[in-house]
Amino acid sequence: MMSKGVAAIGECMLELSGQNGPDWRLGFAGDTFNTLWALAALTGGSATYVSAFGDDPFSHRQIEFFTENGIGVGTSPVIPGARPGLYAITLDGAERSFTYWRSDSAARQLASDTAALAKNLENQSLVYFSGITLAILHPDARTTLLDAISSARAAGSRIAFDPNYRPRLWPDRETAQAAITDALAVCDIALPTFPDEQMLHGDRTPAETAERIGQSVREVIVKNGELPALVSGGGERQEVAAIHVARPVDTTGAGDSFNGGYLAARLISLSPADAARRAHRVAARVVQVRGALAPFDMLREAFIE
Repeated sequence: MMSKGVAAIGECMLELSGQNGPDWRLGFAGDTFNTLWALAALTGGSATYVSAFGDDPFSHRQIEFFTENGIGVGTSPVIPGARPGLYAITLDGAERSFTYWRSDSAARQLASDTAALAKNLENQSLVYFSGITLAILHPDARTTLLDAISSARAAGSRIAFDPNYRPRLWPDRETAQAAITDALAVCDIALPTFPDEQMLHGDRTPAETAERIGQSVREVIVKNGELPALVSGGGERQEVAAIHVARPVDTTGAGDSFNGGYLAARLISLSPADAARRAHRVAARVVQVRGALAPFDMLREAFIE
């Protein structure tokens, strides 16, 4: 059976952005969803967002939004009485800060149906998840998730993971370190961000991050904002320069879109260095729009230009 597409696992939230006086714009976003959005735009194949959803009007609208943009939810469970998490973006110039309401979001139950989870990951070309995916789950659910991902990998899926460390989501740094280490053990591509790794592990340089993660993952791309990304794999390392955007509008989703651009390029067999160049172009375009999601045609133009 041929591979049928790509899947991302995690939490898509309600996003309040673009505040104009008392008015806000309501959208949908979340780290792994932002990456899947870019993948859906750039690959043109089947895209599945693996999560859990509520049965409220906001959840219904969320799923409708996915469908309108060619993104499915597979057999993800619907939890009676549950609802999506919510966050608001506050901008200081182009730099953003976030306020969250997510403690009882439906996505925390994404591993509650083990058969549905396994079905969603079955026969995918690529499965992508993040440290935030892990952080919102109970420890037993993390184990269930990693077991399902490991089975998908054994069946031929390529597994990609962004540690995406957010301290407020974890009870302590040691728990995060242990969970993320377990995740790295079942993945093929790691997409860490250097400042996160400094905070979590005390790494002094991107090379130190690449060396540490490279002990268990064969392909590591260390993102570092406007500084070069470090691409490491097969015993070789190469810095790939980022693209400077003189007047960014909103940096929300830049790293997530980089991940989507990188993974899309690797799925068409570009080299890791060439994939990072494409990814930088995609990320540079995303910071020129408000919110985490740029229009599909804009992402495609950035990817191929």
